[in-house]
Amino acid sequence: MRYLVTGGAGFVGSHVVLALLDAGHEVVVLDNLSTGYRAAVPAGVAFHKVDLLDYQATAEVVAQGPWDGVLHFAALSLVGDSMREPLRYLRQNYLTALNLVQACVEQGVKKIIFSSTAALFGGPERLDPIPETAPVQPGSPYGESKFMIERVLHWADSIYGLRSACLRYFNAAGADPEGRAGEDHRPETHLIPLTIDAALGRRPALKLFGTDYPTRDGSCIRDYIHVTDLADAHVRALGQIDHRSVTYNIGNGQGYSNLEVIRSVERVSGRKVPWEAAPRRQGDPSLLVADSTTLRKETGWEPRFGDLDRIVETALRWRESHPNGYEV
Repeated sequence: MRYLVTGGAGFVGSHVVLALLDAGHEVVVLDNLSTGYRAAVPAGVAFHKVDLLDYQATAEVVAQGPWDGVLHFAALSLVGDSMREPLRYLRQNYLTALNLVQACVEQGVKKIIFSSTAALFGGPERLDPIPETAPVQPGSPYGESKFMIERVLHWADSIYGLRSACLRYFNAAGADPEGRAGEDHRPETHLIPLTIDAALGRRPALKLFGTDYPTRDGSCIRDYIHVTDLADAHVRALGQIDHRSVTYNIGNGQGYSNLEVIRSVERVSGRKVPWEAAPRRQGDPSLLVADSTTLRKETGWEPRFGDLDRIVETALRWRESHPNGYEV
């Protein structure tokens, strides 16, 4: 098969590219490199440096099909930033996706996989795993922008027959077990790499945002999914949308608190993690844990790297071997 991956130079996108290549498919990557890295794209993979806000340039790449599917990862993705710049997030994420969907419709693309988010469920305070049927109540403009795109895909299916899989995943973490790709954000905002860097002495003491949540230890609880398991779910989802669109939550179904992440990094690294309490961040719910029953039943997907220490171990190994990230 032949697939176009937008945002394929980013964290999740680059791991999905590897999963597609490992399955024997041909992959083409489109990325504007605003947050991704050219070095994250494997050698031999065709690459187009294009901004999806540029409709003409986007349409020219999509016209280079035929494509057996398009996988869309390119987006602004920081909850905190979206609270400070809501209109930028709403505008850019919506328009880039709309441009891509329009180009796909015009070129007769039949399948699209959309990187959605658990931030759609940011509003309610839940103490049980979240199913796909849970009320959508975004707690941030970032989450709202993703829901707007899901609605675009709903109508693209209803009117044009563009089948889609909206994959609402929780906290992607870890790194390729073979060391081919890892996590490198500038600035880094994800807890596991920040905690690892604090343990390695590469950054000041970790700031723990909120220690007074209604959880077992007062810190936020999140469902961490290894990025390789997440990539596998994307490949499996492609086989589910020949005749219908689907929506899946993707997570391990196991919640770990921020303090438990700190303890995991200390166990795996053998180092103490310096940290200090900080005020809550606006838009952060106390608990987000996925119910991935539908994905498991329909695709046979099961996480292979579900243990938190295993996730941390792959992330630690990549950061130790890439002290400057993708920069040589």
